[in-house]
Amino acid sequence: MAETALDRVRRAYARIAETGRPEIWIDLRPQADVEDEAAAVDARVAGGEDLPLAGRLLAVKGNIDVAGLPTTAGCPSYAYLPDADAPAVAALREAGAIVLGTTNLDQFATGLVGTRSPYGAVRAATDPARISGGSSSGSAVAVALGLADLALGTDTAGSGRVPAAFNGIVGIKPTRGLISADGVVPACRSLDCVSVFARTLPEAQRALAMMTGSSARPASRPARRTGPWRVAVPATADLGPLAPGWAEAFEATAGRLAWAGVETGPIDPGPFLEAAALLYQGAFVAERYTAVGAFVEKGGPDLDPVVASIITAARDLPAHRLFADRERLAELRERAFSLLGDRDALLLPVTPRHPTPAQVAADPVGVNSDLGRFTNFVNLFDMCALAIPAGQVDGLPYGVMLVGRAHADDDLAAIARLLQPVVRLAVVGAHLSGQPLNHELITRGARLVAASTTAARYRLHALATDPPKPGLVRVAEGGAAIECEVWELPAEGLGDMLAALPRPMTFGQVELADGANVPGFLCAPEGLRGAADITGHGGWRAYLRSQAVHGRPAP
Repeated sequence: MAETALDRVRRAYARIAETGRPEIWIDLRPQADVEDEAAAVDARVAGGEDLPLAGRLLAVKGNIDVAGLPTTAGCPSYAYLPDADAPAVAALREAGAIVLGTTNLDQFATGLVGTRSPYGAVRAATDPARISGGSSSGSAVAVALGLADLALGTDTAGSGRVPAAFNGIVGIKPTRGLISADGVVPACRSLDCVSVFARTLPEAQRALAMMTGSSARPASRPARRTGPWRVAVPATADLGPLAPGWAEAFEATAGRLAWAGVETGPIDPGPFLEAAALLYQGAFVAERYTAVGAFVEKGGPDLDPVVASIITAARDLPAHRLFADRERLAELRERAFSLLGDRDALLLPVTPRHPTPAQVAADPVGVNSDLGRFTNFVNLFDMCALAIPAGQVDGLPYGVMLVGRAHADDDLAAIARLLQPVVRLAVVGAHLSGQPLNHELITRGARLVAASTTAARYRLHALATDPPKPGLVRVAEGGAAIECEVWELPAEGLGDMLAALPRPMTFGQVELADGANVPGFLCAPEGLRGAADITGHGGWRAYLRSQAVHGRPAP
C-alpha cells in the first residue's frame, strides 16, 4: 500500500518525540487533531481530488497566522488568535498540505541569528553547538531534521536565506508581492516577503507555485528561458572577510557553474554591499518601529532586550534622514543594476561565516549585521533570491545565493539546478514514463536519460500493491532482460524518495544491458510471496498491455 497522509503524520510525531528539540516549536498541534486532518486529506484523494501537496507536512513561522493557533511573533504577551489562515497557509492547505504547528523565531522577525526568543535559542540541525540562523529559525530546522517537508518563513533582510544556508536546505525568497503577506505580523511592511523552505528545490518550487498560482505571473513578465545563462561572480577579495575555507568553497561553486556551461564574469559588489548596510545602519529600520514600536514601548518581561533596543532606537530617527537614505539607495540601485547589465543572476555566499551562540552573545548586534552582509540589499533593490546548499566546509553546511531582478524567480531556479549534485536511477515499474508514480520523479526535478533494459540477470513479479507495481529481483540463473528507464535527478530528491519508500521495495544496484550499474528500486524477498512471475513479458508496460487485452485488472 502507498503511504497515506495519516501514516506520514504518525511518523512525524514519532520523529518529533525522538528528536527532542522542543525549542523548534511555539505551538505544536495536538496529534489527534492533525491525524483527523490527515484522514480528511486521504479521503479527498480517495475521492478523486487532485491535491499536489497531499500529505506534505508543513511548519509555519510564528508570525504567520494559522487558524486555531495563537500568532505570537515570538512574544507571548503580544499573541492574538487569528480567525483564519494567512492566504499563504490557506493555499498550501487547500493543495493538501497539513500544518503541524507554528515555529520559533527571532522575536518580531528582528534578527538573523535564531537566538532572540523567549521560547529558547534554536540550535542548528547539523551541529547544535552552532546557531540556526534567523529569524525563521524553527521553520528551517524543522525541515532540515525531517520533521516537516515544507515550512513557511519570512524574509525581510535574509531571514529565509540565512537559516536555509546554515541548515543545508533550500530557501526561496521570491519577488516581493508574489506571495501575499496578509496575515503576517509585519517587520518592515514595505520589504517583507513570505519565504519557503524545503529539502529539495523542486519541492520548494512546487509549494511556491501553490501559493502564487498562474495569476501571480504578470503579463509584462518575460517568458521562461532555458539559457544559455550568464551569472555575475564577484572576486572573493572584494567580499570582505570570510570564514576559513569559505572563499575556496565559493570559488569552487562558481567553477561548477562554468563547468555546467554558464557564462560567468566578474562584477564589483560594492554598491550591493553598501546598500545592504543601509537596512539597519540607515533610517529604513524606522519601519520596524511603525510595525510594533507602540507595543514594545510598553515594556514587558518577555521582550528580548536586543530586539527591544533595536526597535525603540528607531523611534527617534529624523525624517530627513529617511529621505536622504532613499536618495542614496536609488543611486546605489542604478549603479548596481548597471554593473549587473544583461546578466541573469548574481552569485554570492549567503553569509560570511557560521557563528556560535557564544559569539552572538558577545556581540549580538555586530554578528547579526555581519550575517546580513550579502542578504540585506535584496529587498531594498526589489530583487528575488534563492539560497541553495553548496557542500560543506569543516563539516558544516555551506550555502550560496543566486540573486536576480524582480520576477526572475524561475530563472534563478533553472540556474540553481545546474549546481545540484545529480544521481541516476533505474526504474522498471510504476515510476516509468506515463505510469502512476512518475510524478514523484518529475516533481523532484528528474529528467529521462535513456530507455534501456537490464542485464539478463533479473526476474519481474507483479505485486499486490496500490498502485500496482512490479518487484524486480536479481537471480543467480534463469534471469532475463527487463525493460527499464534511467532517470537523472538531484541527489536530495532521491534521498527524499528513499525516506518514504514503502516495503517491500528496497534500494540497490541494477545492472544494465551495457554492463553499467545504476541505483534502482528492487524488491525484498518477503514481497514475492503470492506474486505472479511476469518475467516472460519483458517488462511492466508489456505486462499491463497484455492484461488490458484480456480484460484483466492489474493486481
